[in-house]
Amino acid sequence: KVKPQLEEKEGKTFDVFTAVEYKSQTVAGTNFFIKVYVGNDEFVHLRVFRSLPHENKPLSLHSYQKSKARHDELTYF
Repeated sequence: KVKPQLEEKEGKTFDVFTAVEYKSQTVAGTNFFIKVYVGNDEFVHLRVFRSLPHENKPLSLHSYQKSKARHDELTYF
């Protein structure tokens, strides 16, 4: 659901977009930190926010880090 948001921010499309790892953090909703394989040995770390159910809001891409490698640790950002 956040792939189009990242593609819009980056101004390009990703043929490959596969989540390989994630962590979550409970706040007033949930932050998900997701390591995504985007092809060519490149990874992107995403910070995705899911609001509380009663707020009825879609998932939102809060921030991201690009030019990551498979071995890069997925941490809070």
